[in-house]
Amino acid sequence: MEVSEIVSETIETARVGISVALDVQVTFDCSDPAALAAFWAEALGYEIQPPPPGFDSWDAALDAFGVPAEERNSRSAVIDPDGKGPRVFFQRVPEGKSVKNRLHLDVRSAPGLSGPERMAALEAASARLTALGAVRLRRIEPQPPMDAGFIVMTDPEGNEFCLD
Repeated sequence: MEVSEIVSETIETARVGISVALDVQVTFDCSDPAALAAFWAEALGYEIQPPPPGFDSWDAALDAFGVPAEERNSRSAVIDPDGKGPRVFFQRVPEGKSVKNRLHLDVRSAPGLSGPERMAALEAASARLTALGAVRLRRIEPQPPMDAGFIVMTDPEGNEFCLD
């Protein structure tokens, strides 16, 4: 096979490899992965990712993997129980959050609703999440032409998200 054929085949393989949609994982840097995972599991209707097959608990798995007790809360993850949404991963980092997120989640809390019904559903979602430790920042009223208001909040570690 000539070099030009090898190059063409390699390029075609790379092109084909990215023509399919890829799975994504949303990752949060945080100070308390277990607590933030618990919040987002409740917020999204997700569940804490179960331990690997063969282990009845995360403690048993981490013991087997030799993870020291002080590192047991260095990571956590939540998953969609229906397997449709992305995995959300939480990793402990030494620095705290210092500026506004450049990327945020929109939590679709009022799909298909508009006007006062939509805003009432968003208010109910805001109250539920505030009780779990979220902080409400502001409510944006519906404006034409979209007529879709939303509520801006932060999770317990200050990461912004919108109820949409």
